[in-house]
Amino acid sequence: MQETSTSELIARVAEPIEDLESDNIDRLLERVGDARIVLIGEASHGTSEFYRYRARITRALIENKDFDFVAVEADWPDAARIDHYVRHMKTPPAEWTAFTRFPTWMWRNEEVREFVDWLREHNADINDPEQRVGFYGLDLYSLFTSIDAVLDYLEDVDEETAAIARERYSCLAPFQSDPVTYGRATLTGRHRECEQDVVNMLTDLLNQRLKYTEQDGSRFMDAVQNARLIANAERYYRSMYSGYSDSWNLRDQHMFDTLEALLSYGGKSSKVVVWEHNSHVGNARATDMLVRGQHNVGQLCREAYGDQAYLIGFGTHTGTVAAATDWGDPMEIKQVQPSLTGSWERLCHESGVPAFRLPLRHPASDTLDTRLHDRRLERAIGVIYRPETERQSHYFLAQLAGQFDEYIWFDRTEAVTPLTTETLRGVPDTYPFGL
Repeated sequence: MQETSTSELIARVAEPIEDLESDNIDRLLERVGDARIVLIGEASHGTSEFYRYRARITRALIENKDFDFVAVEADWPDAARIDHYVRHMKTPPAEWTAFTRFPTWMWRNEEVREFVDWLREHNADINDPEQRVGFYGLDLYSLFTSIDAVLDYLEDVDEETAAIARERYSCLAPFQSDPVTYGRATLTGRHRECEQDVVNMLTDLLNQRLKYTEQDGSRFMDAVQNARLIANAERYYRSMYSGYSDSWNLRDQHMFDTLEALLSYGGKSSKVVVWEHNSHVGNARATDMLVRGQHNVGQLCREAYGDQAYLIGFGTHTGTVAAATDWGDPMEIKQVQPSLTGSWERLCHESGVPAFRLPLRHPASDTLDTRLHDRRLERAIGVIYRPETERQSHYFLAQLAGQFDEYIWFDRTEAVTPLTTETLRGVPDTYPFGL
C-alpha cells in the first residue's frame, strides 16, 4: 500500500479559506483560547493577503476576546503617531508624518490604512482614552526621532533635566544623517562611545518616575520607552560591526522588552496582538537560527509565557511582492519565484488547496504532526528580495510545527498597495499617513 504523501495529509486536515474577507475564523479563535499574546507573522514585508488576513484576525481578537493593543515591527515614535490618531487623543500629535523612512511601503500602504481607520472607528465609542485599543511600535531604528521626543517631553515637564538630556544626547549628533556610521567610528577609535550618556539619561528618567507620572502617566511611559530605545539603539548600531548575531539578538531582545513593558503598563489582564515578520514571531529554536546563536521574539515569548503565547505564520507559493533589490533602493513590484522543491511552501502548494489554515499545536493527524517536525526549507522575504539568488538569500531550515502554532497559506498572492500622494491629498493634518 502506497504511503500517503505529506501534501495529501495537509489537504485532509487543512481548513480552507474560501473568502479572505468573509471567511469564518471561529475555529481559529477557539484554538487561540485564553492566550495573552497572539503573534501574527508574514512571510514578506510586502504581500497584501498577509496584511489583510492578519488584520482580519486582529479585528476578531479585539471584538471577541478584548485584546487591548496592537504592537508592530515599527519604530516607537511612528507608531505613536498612529496611536494618537486611533485613540482620539486630545494632546497635540507629533509633527512628523508616520513611516516616511525606508522601507516606506511596509506600513504606508492601503492594507494598513484600512485597519488603522477601522481601529479609530472601533475606539470612537469608548469614552476613556486609556481603555481604547492602542497601537505601538516595538523596533529601535528611530534613534534621533526618539531623542527629539524625549527632549520635547522634558522641556514641558522639567527644563533643567531637558538641558542635561540635550548635552548627553549631543554625543550622538554627528551621526544623525547616518546612524550606522556611529558603530564604525567607535570601533576605529575616531569617536568615543556614547553608551554611558544615554544609559544615565534613562536611569535619571526612571528615578523621577513618581514625579513625572503624577503629571501625565501616559506621556511619561512614552518618554521612558523612547529613552530606552535610544540606549538600546546605541548598543545596536555599535554591535553591527561585531557580528550579525549580536545585532539581531539586541534588536529582538529590545522588541521583547518593549512588549513586556506594554503588558506591564496595561496590567495583569492586558492582552496584545503582535505584527512582525515570520522570522521574528516563529520560535527560533525550531529553525537554524538556533545553530547561529540567535533568538527572537517568538522564542522569548514562548519561554516566558508558554501556551499563553500563540504563534501564527504565513506562507505563499508565487505571485507578486513589494520589495527592493538593496537597502535604500526604490520599491519595485517583483515576481515571486515558485517555491523550491521539497520546501514547506512546495508541500503546501502540492496540497491543491489554494488557501487554508493549518492547526499545528493540536494536530488532527499524528502522522502529519511527525512529518511537520521534519527540517525543511522555508522561505523568508523581507524588504529586500533577490530572485536571482533565491536559495541563498531567502531560504532557511525550519521545523514548521515547532516554529508555529498555526500556519496560514495563500498559494498565489499580490503585492501591497503603497499610499500615493494622490491618495492622501486633502487629508487633515492630524492624519498619521499625511503627505
